[in-house]
Formats: sequence, C-alpha cells, structure tokens
Amino acid sequence: MKPIFIKNGRVIDPAKKIDGVMNVVVENGKISAVTSAKKIPEEALVIDAKGAIVAPGFIDLHCHLREPGEEYKEDIESGSQAAAAGGFTTVCCMANTNPVNDCTSVTEYIVNRARVCACVNVLPVGAITKGLKGENLADIGDLACAGAVAISDDGRPVMNAMIMRHAMEYAQTFNLPVISHAEDLNLRGRGVMHEGTASTELGLRGIPAATEETMIARDILLCGLTGSRLHIAHVSTAGGVEMVREAKKLKLPVTCEVTPHHLTLTEQVVHGYDPNTKVNPPLRSENDRRELVAGLADGTIDAIATDHAPHDITEKEVGFEGSAFGMVGLETALPLVLKLVHDKKVPMKRMIEALTIKPASILNLKKKGTLAAGSDADIVIFNPNEPVTIRASAFKSKSRNTPFDGWRLQGKVLYTIVGGNIVYKS
Repeated sequence: MKPIFIKNGRVIDPAKKIDGVMNVVVENGKISAVTSAKKIPEEALVIDAKGAIVAPGFIDLHCHLREPGEEYKEDIESGSQAAAAGGFTTVCCMANTNPVNDCTSVTEYIVNRARVCACVNVLPVGAITKGLKGENLADIGDLACAGAVAISDDGRPVMNAMIMRHAMEYAQTFNLPVISHAEDLNLRGRGVMHEGTASTELGLRGIPAATEETMIARDILLCGLTGSRLHIAHVSTAGGVEMVREAKKLKLPVTCEVTPHHLTLTEQVVHGYDPNTKVNPPLRSENDRRELVAGLADGTIDAIATDHAPHDITEKEVGFEGSAFGMVGLETALPLVLKLVHDKKVPMKRMIEALTIKPASILNLKKKGTLAAGSDADIVIFNPNEPVTIRASAFKSKSRNTPFDGWRLQGKVLYTIVGGNIVYKS
C-alpha cells in the first residue's frame, strides 16, 4: 500500500477543530499526520487538492442496501459503489432485508459479503424484533457479537411500548444505540403524504405530523426510564425537533438525524403526483423544513443520514398511491446539503460535523469520523463550488428513484479514500 500525500487542500476536521490549508499524510492505511510540513514520504502518491476541501470520510447512519433478498433493487457491491461516489466511506445498512437481519446468520452474511465485495465500510444494523413484527425481541446480544452496531426495526415502528422498553434495556447492556422509526401506524392509517393543504388539493390521504411526534415523545420518555441511548431516525417535523431539543436540555442520551430530502423539499413538490416524491416520513410543510434546517444549524439535529431507499421502476411507476415509499440518496446528499451552506443557512463545519464525527460518536466508532493521527484513513476530497448536474442515469446505484434528476447544484466529490485505498476518483 503506497503512502498518500494530499497537499494544498482546505482541511476541515471538526473533531480536532482543524480548518486551514494543510497537508494530510496517509501511511499503512492510517492517518499519519495533518501538517503544514511539505516533506513527502518516499514513493508516495501525491494528490493536489488545491481549491478543494479535505475532510474525514462521510458516515451514513441509515441506508438500505437490500441484500439479502432484493438484490434487483440494490446489493452490497452496488450500494457501496454509490456510497463511494457520494463521499461516504462508512454506511450502516438497515435490517429490513429478506430475510430480516434478526439473527447472527444474516448479520454474518452481510459482514462477509461486505468483506468480499464492498469498497466502503458496511456496518449492519440488527433488528429490534424478530421479523420486524414488534412482538418478540431479536437476540440482541448475539447480533452485537456478530457485528451489529445498532438495533432498529426501521421501516416499521415498534408499536408495543413494553417491547420497546425491554429493547432499550437489553441494548444498554451491549452499549448499542436504539434507532427509532417514530411512527404511529394507527394514526397514519392509509396515508401517503403529509396531511396539509397540498394533500387536500391533491385528494390524497394525509399523514399528520402527530404520527411522528407521538412516537418521538413516547420513546424519549422510555429513554428517560431506561437510560438507554436513543437515536431518532429521519426526523421530519418542527415538533419532533423541539422535543429532541428539550430532551437534550434534560441531559437525556437522545440523538437524531435528518435526511437531505427533508431539508430540501416540501409537500408542494407532490403536485404532479411524481412517485419519486413519496417517502416515509413524508415531505412536510415549509415551516417544518425551515425548523429542520435551523435544528441542523444549531446542533439539535446531530447527523445527516440519507435513508437511501432504492426501488425498481416497477415499484414506483404504478401511480402515486400504489407506489413504494422511498428515494435513493447516497449520490445526491453532498450537493443537496451544500446548497444550505451556499445559502448561508448551515456553516460548512457544522455540515461536515453532521456527516463525520457526530455519526461516528453515535455509533461509538473510535477510529472514524476524524483525521486525527492513528485514525483510519477514510477521507473525502470534494470541490464545494464545482457545478454538477444530477443525472440518475449515471448513478452507481442500481435504482433511479430520485426527484432530483436534472437538478443543477454545486459540490463534486473528487476522491474517496477508504483505509488508505482510493475507491472513487472523479
């Protein structure tokens, strides 16, 4: 493995409070130094990052790679390639595969497949309950030993509060965060989009904000009862952000994430009935979107996560009401969140923090999310100002379900480096 010498880039590492033009030295798959010295290691590969930002590789707390069981939508190999193209060096794949990742054999399969064919770090998230049915706990300890870094029934909520309490208690024993898909299924009913003026105008069944907020409130209360680490997935409402903010004031171990699409789009884009705008939780009101941006800027929202949810065209091109929830996000995340930086809504360092050290700390990944000497050489180099046009046809992902096709933005990934190896080069 050749050493790498990255020179002339603006190095931003929120974990070490570094922001300046410096050089990054990589040796033996680790960060050797971040320095102003210009001495190049013998036989090193030199990358000139002038005009670009050099940061820790992005970490996605929440994506769906569909393997095992639905490889026609995505698999670990294609999903990891999409991640690398988006600047992500570590991704966490959710448990709603087929079969569900609720036992060691599935967890071990994912770990072994990733070792063979993934170009980025792939970390499995185990299920909370067997079959995601919300009835009986999965073998949480066995999942942790097999390599699961968190537990979640994402895709379905755990409706039974006693089951959720026990899950938190067991997870605490193994120092695993519990990732909550906060949704009251009874209140959601047959809803397909946010309940508001747009749903009324379009004649579509609505999903009220309270569907999410009632479950966030319940799980925060359970967090207070158990002391377990609670992470709220894909928060989408102003009320949800405020509840997390209050929980943090009470010093509860609560964190949350937001997706680029909830930061960018609102219920209004559903006009036209584009099934690629159908996601769960749904795109909310403009007021919700503004509060999400404000919550990200002030640190109430800890992390940015893609909720990358690939679907085959046959599952989307069936009319809005009958189509599957979800959109792909690994390859569009950077330019979308950079728009908030360019619009001066979120500082650059906060954006990078939400993609690096914050998710690393939530998952307790000691050697990731930073460029500190001795940490894993997981690095992204990107030009925040280079114009890009999103082209779904050029995605590394197997799926194309995005409403951003054709959007013109700024922010291009130039290099993605994992463990000292270049896995993507623009």
